[in-house]
Amino acid sequence: QVQLVESGGGLVQAGGSLRLSCAGSGRTFSTDAMGWFRQAPGKEREFVAAINWSGTSTYYADSVKGRFTISRDNAKNTVYLQMNSLKPEDTAVYYCAADSKRVQAGVRSGEYDYWGQGTQVTVSS
Repeated sequence: QVQLVESGGGLVQAGGSLRLSCAGSGRTFSTDAMGWFRQAPGKEREFVAAINWSGTSTYYADSVKGRFTISRDNAKNTVYLQMNSLKPEDTAVYYCAADSKRVQAGVRSGEYDYWGQGTQVTVSS
């Protein structure tokens, strides 16, 4: 069974940090583009960050640029999202996703064909 499993979410004060992990199983994701998306209550799912298969190219939403860093360890079949200087507006369920059709990362959720179950991130003011 192919799975992506996120971990590392939780409750943090504004200005704090969290590191999300997304571990893949059932197949290798080392040649896939990977992305992180988030969805806040009452809002649509939005792009956060993406990384190409080799980790040499990364992309960020303007709202997180300079605060979040996406990375990957293909040997561990895992992608990470380091989140610093967190703000209350970062509160959402965070999802990782894999695009098995592309090695270069995209920003549209429809391009991704594997999704994790999500992990809750709550930032208190």
